[in-house]
Amino acid sequence: MKKIFLAATLAFAGFSAVQASEVNTIKNTAIVAVQDSAVKTPVKLEELPAPVTTALKSDAYKGWTATEAWSVKEGTKEYYLINVKKEAETGSVKIDKDGKPVQ
Repeated sequence: MKKIFLAATLAFAGFSAVQASEVNTIKNTAIVAVQDSAVKTPVKLEELPAPVTTALKSDAYKGWTATEAWSVKEGTKEYYLINVKKEAETGSVKIDKDGKPVQ
C-alpha cells in the first residue's frame, strides 16, 4: 500500500513538473513584437515644398483638392502622402520632394 501511494505521489509530481515547463514554453513563444518601419509626420498643406504643390496643381490631379498631408520616411524612401478629395470621392497620392509620383 505504501509503495502504491509513493508511486502515485511521484507520478503526480512528475506530471506537474512537465505541465509547468510546457506553460513556460508557451508564455515565451507567445511574446512577439511587430513594428512598422514607416514614420509619418503631419505637414500643413501650406508648408509642402513648391515642387509638390506644383505637382498637385498639374493636369494629373485636376479637380482634386488636398485635404491632409504627411511626410513619410520608410527606410531609405522619403515622400509626401497627401489625401485628396473630388466631390464625394477620396484618395491619396504619394509624391517625392521633387514633385514626382512615388509608386
